[in-house]
Amino acid sequence: MPKQNDMDMFKENIKRADTSRIAFPVLIALGLSHCFNDLLQSVVSAVYPILKDDLALTFSEIGLITLVYQLASSVFQPVVGLVFDKHPLSWCLPFGMCFSTAGLVMLSQAGNFLMVLMAVAFVGIGSSVLHPEASRITSLASGGRRGLAQSLFQVGGNFGTSVGPLLVALIVAPHGMGNVAWFVVVSMLAFVAMVPICRWYSAYLTNLKTGAAAIRPRVPRPLPMGRTVFTIFIIMLLIFSKYIYMASLTNYYTFYLIHRFGVSVQMSQVLLFVFLVAMAIGTVVGGPVGDRYGRKTVIWVSILGCAPFSLLMPHVGLEATVLCSFGAGLMLSSAFPAILLYAQELLPNKLGMVSGLFFGFAFGVAGIASAILGSLADTYGIEAIYSFCAYTPLLGVVAFMLPSLKKR
Repeated sequence: MPKQNDMDMFKENIKRADTSRIAFPVLIALGLSHCFNDLLQSVVSAVYPILKDDLALTFSEIGLITLVYQLASSVFQPVVGLVFDKHPLSWCLPFGMCFSTAGLVMLSQAGNFLMVLMAVAFVGIGSSVLHPEASRITSLASGGRRGLAQSLFQVGGNFGTSVGPLLVALIVAPHGMGNVAWFVVVSMLAFVAMVPICRWYSAYLTNLKTGAAAIRPRVPRPLPMGRTVFTIFIIMLLIFSKYIYMASLTNYYTFYLIHRFGVSVQMSQVLLFVFLVAMAIGTVVGGPVGDRYGRKTVIWVSILGCAPFSLLMPHVGLEATVLCSFGAGLMLSSAFPAILLYAQELLPNKLGMVSGLFFGFAFGVAGIASAILGSLADTYGIEAIYSFCAYTPLLGVVAFMLPSLKKR
């Protein structure tokens, strides 16, 4: 009987679409959807060492793959957010997952560089749909506890990103690229997880149309438009500093470990998993701490807190490198929930557009940085990019120019 009662309560929460209280079942489903989506996204970067050997690619070509993937994701995200701000669609998340699934199947059969680019572009388009829309629904289902809700959503993605390389090490590395097709199973799980989200969001939209839900008035901006634009520019500088270093670790860390320390491809994937787990932990902490102490404090501490680890990493042995990667991932990842929520608070009536803009900008910076870093690695060696990127977290000093929005 208790199990049946729990299921009845779950179904009732989905039907009511009550935004006055935090909807944990919906947030859990959103976290799972984000987990499965980002697990599939992480497969792209995790198979880079295998693709490099199979297709005899250069680091510049690896960077171009990342650029195409990130641009396909980043260019569409603000457009998707803006369109669905005006014309919301309750079943948009499964639509995006169809693109990701098709891209993975293409990647498993890719026999040349052009087909790889087409495959990752499809995966990127799928990501461009999920992130702004799922972030919007996360805000609606938060019941006012937006930092906690955003952290639950983000940690799902971070967990999926961290598990992806491990599964690649177990399934793909020993048996070849054709086994990437097995990740379609993860796509099917994502479709299942999205069903309760779509039902809840559909009920929410129906309530708004019929007047059954309380339609809140437009929320005034906390800052004048001129200062809002300047503050968004500062936030973009912070994302720039964060994602350049993030791109060096996400896309080239395995090559760095293999080249400098002579570890195997499978071991490099395991050590990448350590870094990605640290990102998941940092994401869990960043949102609730921002709710309590203010977004600006979290942004300030997390981005500058990465600098000691990034500066030390190029000069230490394998064990210390792993510890530095863990510290860097922990500090960097705690910033993004705070950055996104801070931006949403600046423009409270454009949640989808803001989410799409900042997810898109972050992915775009990562893609362009990856292409440039790949070219630098071909010219100066893989170790040189870590000596260069070590200083980028110091750009986080511009956080002192952010106004505090906590009391506002």
